[in-house]
Order: sequence, then C-alpha cells, then structure tokens
Amino acid sequence: MQKHRGFPSRLTGTDFQFTIRRASKEGPTKIIRRERYRDRKHVDRAADQAFMAALWAQFGEETFERGNLDAARLSWLFGREVVPAEDPFDPQSYEALLRIDAARAEASFPAVFAPDAPAVVYDDEDDWDE
Repeated sequence: MQKHRGFPSRLTGTDFQFTIRRASKEGPTKIIRRERYRDRKHVDRAADQAFMAALWAQFGEETFERGNLDAARLSWLFGREVVPAEDPFDPQSYEALLRIDAARAEASFPAVFAPDAPAVVYDDEDDWDE
C-alpha cells in the first residue's frame, strides 16, 4: 500500500480521517458512491472541502493511486469529483488509480479553486509510523 507522504491524516481539530496508517488484514474497504444530501452538517461539508483541497494540492490533475487514502472519505467524492482513472476499475484495491474531475470539483468546491484560496496546512507531525 502506497503511503502518500505529506498528505494530511485528518481534518485538523476533528476525528474526520483522511488517511489510514496501515493496510487492513481483511483487505481494502470498497470505495462506493455515497449520496451527499443537502441537510448534511456543516462540519461534514467542511471535511469534504478540506479533503478535496488536500487532494488538489497533492495531485492536481494527475492520476493517483488510492494507497492509504481513507475509503470512507473518498466515497463522499467518488463518482463525482474523484473518478476512476482505469478500466476496469477495482474499487477494493489499494493500487486502484483515480483522478480528480477538475470541472466537477471546481463546480462543487469553488473555494478550493479560487485564486485567493488558502494554502492547505498540514498538522500531522506525529501521525506517520515507519
């Protein structure tokens, strides 16, 4: 499992996880498309936006491997802003290739793509184990 060094492990000040520390013994959790309803809590929407900002800062429009990115957090964006970059796509593989659909991501999260968007700040100095 590829570990994305420099990627934030969670939304600062919350328990919203962005990465996992180690591969599951039972195998990777399947990435699914989760519906984002309009009545979701503000903090849930903030976590989605922060995760998208981190993805964009780390990968931009380049294809990336799922690796240690959290399947649950990816599932909130999957099929819309984050799409498969290979066919066939295995949603239950740490090696699955993904990419950001920049047009949809910008429409969903305009603040992330604004010219004056704040830089992504990482507060994870103790979150990596070797």
